Amino acid sequence: MYFLDKTKKEIVKLINQILGKELVQVSFLTYPQQVEHGDLCLPCFMLAKELVKSPADIAQEIVAKIKKNKTVSGASAIGPYVNFFLDKKSLAEKVLSEIGKKQKKFGKNKIGKNKRVMIEYSNVNTHKEYHVGHLRNLCYGDSVNRILAVNGYKVIPVSYINDFGIHVAKTLWAYLEYYKNEKLPENKGLFLGQVYVRASQELEHNALAKGLVNFMMQKIEARKGSDYKLWKTTRKWSIEHFSHIYQELDIRFDKVFYESEYIDRGREMIPELIKKGILKESQGAVIADFESEGNGVLVVLRSDGTATYPVADIPLAQMKFEKFKLDSSIYVVDNRQKLYFKQLFSILKKMGFKQKMVHLEYDFVKLPSGMMSSRSGNVITYEVLKKMLLDYAASEIKKRHSDWGDEKIKPVAEVIVVGAIKFEMLKISFDQVITFDIEKALDFTGYTCAYLQYTYARIKSILRNSGSLNFEVKDIKFENNKEAQLILKLAKYPEVIVLAGEKYNPVEISKYLFELAQLFNDYYHSVNILKSEKEIKKSRLALIEKVSLVLQNGLDLLGIKTVEEM
Repeated sequence: MYFLDKTKKEIVKLINQILGKELVQVSFLTYPQQVEHGDLCLPCFMLAKELVKSPADIAQEIVAKIKKNKTVSGASAIGPYVNFFLDKKSLAEKVLSEIGKKQKKFGKNKIGKNKRVMIEYSNVNTHKEYHVGHLRNLCYGDSVNRILAVNGYKVIPVSYINDFGIHVAKTLWAYLEYYKNEKLPENKGLFLGQVYVRASQELEHNALAKGLVNFMMQKIEARKGSDYKLWKTTRKWSIEHFSHIYQELDIRFDKVFYESEYIDRGREMIPELIKKGILKESQGAVIADFESEGNGVLVVLRSDGTATYPVADIPLAQMKFEKFKLDSSIYVVDNRQKLYFKQLFSILKKMGFKQKMVHLEYDFVKLPSGMMSSRSGNVITYEVLKKMLLDYAASEIKKRHSDWGDEKIKPVAEVIVVGAIKFEMLKISFDQVITFDIEKALDFTGYTCAYLQYTYARIKSILRNSGSLNFEVKDIKFENNKEAQLILKLAKYPEVIVLAGEKYNPVEISKYLFELAQLFNDYYHSVNILKSEKEIKKSRLALIEKVSLVLQNGLDLLGIKTVEEM
């Protein structure tokens, strides 16, 4: 248990002793909106009915009877609120010592009790481009994976790739029609995405070609012949392309599943599901009827015999639960699929799976110029985005470090760019559309990753310039109230991790890190750390060193690295 948790329990115990009843819980404690009002706050509204007193009278009674100790230095009542002031010296020594001992494990907890959770994300299509929109899914899933792991869950990150849909036949048709005899580029996966765009454009007004695409899809599904062989070859190009992107972004999966591996098993399961009444035949098609539940009808097999998503999703889910012994299964898929996942989960529950199933939905990513569309080619691919960001970041670094050569600028720029991509995808609530603006993403002064990385680098520079001075936590001495604000903010970090895990929401981490960085920079501009009196300087160095550690830990939960100089 972390020091702030212990402190809250101690305060709750004191309050309940004063009230003579176990009425107050730790969850009742909040934080004052204004820092000068105190460090912790108890709203007394929920006590009024039980005690038959006004909330303001209850607050006055608690303040009158509260006793100071090594933790609580005082309390005050403002209307119906009791504000508690923590002993600053004790808080500083305990929190900084705690961070120093736990280092990278600070914030880690065992709330998850090692429960097995599989999180599925980056469900992309082979034979299409990997664009900015896909990055939101990828970054969201990876960060939730990291956050659940630090909350004590046994997390199994997986990807599920759609390698067997009609989009594949469209791309292969266009490849054979327009590119068969052309020399292949080095990045074949990116090339396939460009072929798909052309296919979509050509097929809009070509009925004959649409028939050829459908015939090609049937041959691929039959798993024999030259078209099937071409499918296997080009599928490999896409998979290698995805793997390269994951490697650049430092994202790892324990397992990758493919639609082509489960669709046949799904077809085999359909008669049994019909027999059990989970599915039924309707006008030549096979459907799942959820009208009575208010969730419409899900087509599983079309009347022409072609399969829809659940044909592969059902056997895949069954395998996940049975083979991996999961306690819960999480799907990261955009909000257009909200109804579909309600329907899929209903089918799985009727099949007897009682495990927790979660659909983490999110909204779209757009460009300042508007929404993107793969079919029209109005997208920015990952490669184009990264190059644009690298060029911009390198120019910004060069402005600040005219003495740096390209060999020093490049690795720093790459870390900044990957951080910018991820942070822009993780700082916005997932029910909101993201507008990805390159210049704003690399701003060193706003709500950006560059600002957080620059704050970390600034602290590291101060620590390097401190010489060999020992700044371990022993006898803490502070003389600035901003230091107390920073320490309390550090103490809140473990709570933020818990909240982010409960909500499956990296935004909680992003906001916290930005607020911590703001507090530090405000502090940095108000005191001269290195020119302080020796004992004060040691304490200040100990404090900012812990700030850098928490910044680094928090960024790691977003999948973002730090740099020592920038």
